[in-house]
Amino acid sequence: MYAHYFKRAIDFTLALIALLLLGWLLAIVAVWLHFANKGAGVFFFQERPGKGAKLFKVIKFKSMTDERGADGNLLPDRQRLTRIGRFIRATSIDELPQLLNILKGDMSLIGPRPLLPRYLPYYTEREQLRHMVRPGITGWAQVNGRNLLNWDARLECDAFYAENVSFFFDLKIFILTIYKVLKREGDVPDKVEHYLDLERQGKYN
Repeated sequence: MYAHYFKRAIDFTLALIALLLLGWLLAIVAVWLHFANKGAGVFFFQERPGKGAKLFKVIKFKSMTDERGADGNLLPDRQRLTRIGRFIRATSIDELPQLLNILKGDMSLIGPRPLLPRYLPYYTEREQLRHMVRPGITGWAQVNGRNLLNWDARLECDAFYAENVSFFFDLKIFILTIYKVLKREGDVPDKVEHYLDLERQGKYN
């Protein structure tokens, strides 16, 4: 009953309160990014699959510039990641605009992180359970290692959550998230991402 009725009501209420309380912070960060990103914009929009694998546009603060090399291609992520970009990633401030996604009903406060659409064909049957629930700003994988986990472990955390979602499980994840963010555990802003589809095609072997 919680997952089908009360969870959405709690998400909407808490997201609205958070936006009202943190509006000043979002405004300051937006102004700061406007100058730091050198005209690349403040927000990052990207399609991600949500509940039922339905695509929606996730909203985040943009942490990188759009600087390009002499060949016209974007510079590597490490060169485009700004100082404030590194800070808002480490503190998870870049995720706060997703409160708007929660108000729209695309996301939840707690749930599997929304990943790239190109990964959809590469999930196992069990891993596809992650799409039984709305994706979240934080989740069971994020409090168990975040991007230090390999793909198998991350996706198993998502499937486990989808099978066991409850009010007290969400409360536990919420409390652990605050603890992890304050200690800045599990985040490696400069880590080179291994893409799930390429990994399962054996491209990293």
